[in-house]
Amino acid sequence: MSDIVEARARTVQGMVRGAVERGVAVFRGIPYAAAPVGARRFRAPEPPEPWEGVRDALAFGPTAPKRPYAPPLDRLLPDPAVGGEAWLNLNVWTPSTEGAEGLPVLVWIHGGSLLHGSSAVPVYDGSAFARDGVVLVSVNYRLGIEGFGVFPDAPANRGLLDQLAALEWVRDNIAGFGGDPDRVTVAGESAGAVSIGALLATDRVAGLFRRAVLQSGAPAALTPDAARGTTGLIAKRLGVPATAAALAAVDPEALLTAQTEVTSGGNPLTGRNSFQLVVDGELLDRDPAEALRTGSAAAGVDLLLGTNTEEYRLWFVPGGLTERIGRLKLRLALLKFKVPNATARTYRSNRPDATPGELLGALATDLLLRVPLNRLADARADAPGCTYVYEFGWPSPVQRLGACHALELGFVFDTLAHPDTMALTGPEAPQELADAMHRAWVGFATTGDPGWPSWDASRPVQFFGPGAPALVLAPRDDELRGWEPYRKQS
Repeated sequence: MSDIVEARARTVQGMVRGAVERGVAVFRGIPYAAAPVGARRFRAPEPPEPWEGVRDALAFGPTAPKRPYAPPLDRLLPDPAVGGEAWLNLNVWTPSTEGAEGLPVLVWIHGGSLLHGSSAVPVYDGSAFARDGVVLVSVNYRLGIEGFGVFPDAPANRGLLDQLAALEWVRDNIAGFGGDPDRVTVAGESAGAVSIGALLATDRVAGLFRRAVLQSGAPAALTPDAARGTTGLIAKRLGVPATAAALAAVDPEALLTAQTEVTSGGNPLTGRNSFQLVVDGELLDRDPAEALRTGSAAAGVDLLLGTNTEEYRLWFVPGGLTERIGRLKLRLALLKFKVPNATARTYRSNRPDATPGELLGALATDLLLRVPLNRLADARADAPGCTYVYEFGWPSPVQRLGACHALELGFVFDTLAHPDTMALTGPEAPQELADAMHRAWVGFATTGDPGWPSWDASRPVQFFGPGAPALVLAPRDDELRGWEPYRKQS
């Protein structure tokens, strides 16, 4: 401890000791709920036990059980694992705990297909946000079958309940770190954004945050019957009933191995066995996309929404899937996803040099991400809360990834210099673009204004790269209007 400049803060459970790093106070591994093991396994999260004295918060806490991304994605998306059972923990970066008060707060919910990721990923370092006057909180939550398996004898959406518990911890404790519990923005990417879409549709988030950022993830949830298939396949592989009681008795490593075997081989665009949020009739009483489009849920929450131009390339390019998709596979995929012929022709016309795999990737990106997020923005045009839309288009030179899924993260967090960020961006990513994008997120968390006009009938979209950021009205509108429900309006 002699070489560490201490920082201290008080929580409801007790005092924590962090460290001052690069001019900001950092606290890691603070429990926001009790360890979900033993009798608490597969239950809703419960409050952590209080402690006496001062608890060290100097190292990242345990990460939820998971396996690394399968090759070749493991080299592009480093995903550190920290051992231990107290997975439900969070980290705080703050400008100061001494004299600071009323600072805006940004709570980060990581992505990873509800199977991977954690708050310990170096790309999510919150130092730049704290440097710029925003308290950054990053959260771990249960993953895979632990957090999202569907059982008859356990609550559904346990990972989502974990996120709610973390937001309640922020409400009750963030003032001790200089933050304002009434100025909270929740942000997430991919599965983190899908989670936030569901949180926005629940009554339980009232008063927990006033703004939300959805990066490359659209609100969605399945019925219990549709969602329990993956759980059933894992239980079948292990030879046990698909119940929480039966799976709790299985060796954790064997359970994780079975989970990996059942869920491997697919991706968020092409599908395969996966974990999804569930319309369970309790936390989620209906499809969150429908709830948000009707305007009845979170109408007063300001939203920042967006996608990357070539999301699909992270999933299609590294493993060679782009080259393996020929014209026949493209036609079959168009039939499977019920893509109108006129829509497919528009995409072909706008991409005369695209291969069948590239064309399918562009269609899938828009069908699963850009169209539903645009539709959500349209539905909220007259809502009390403002909606802002962005698109990230800077192309990574690494493995021809282009403006792929997750590429914007190092720009948002201003962590381009970290080697783990460079795995995806390469060493020459433009710092001026990171400055602009990070500044927009700081502005949104601080004032609700990222720096460009809110969504209206002109459909303003802020493009971040290539080149300088620029506002574009109704980009690729001819493609967007080839999808339902826009075709009927054209």
